[in-house]
Amino acid sequence: MAVVVSKRQPFLLVVVFAVVCVLSAIALIYTKHESRKLFVELETLTHQRDELNIEWGQLQIEQSTWATHARIEQVATDDLSLVRPTSADIFVIERQ
Repeated sequence: MAVVVSKRQPFLLVVVFAVVCVLSAIALIYTKHESRKLFVELETLTHQRDELNIEWGQLQIEQSTWATHARIEQVATDDLSLVRPTSADIFVIERQ
């Protein structure tokens, strides 16, 4: 039993392997390009996150500054012209 190999079969295998190699190379290039593009996007988003965290910290400091008792009392007396009531102006209502 002899196996007859035609002369076209090795050439066909070489062409198939060449096409597979080219397709594999194109897939590799595409994958690398997508990876780099996603990495650049990740870096941009990380930078934005860091900037937002800094701004959030500054806003928290500003809020704590505006909410101090001394600041509230100053705004009440200066801007709203509120005064502290005297003891004669305070009425205590008790439940029966």
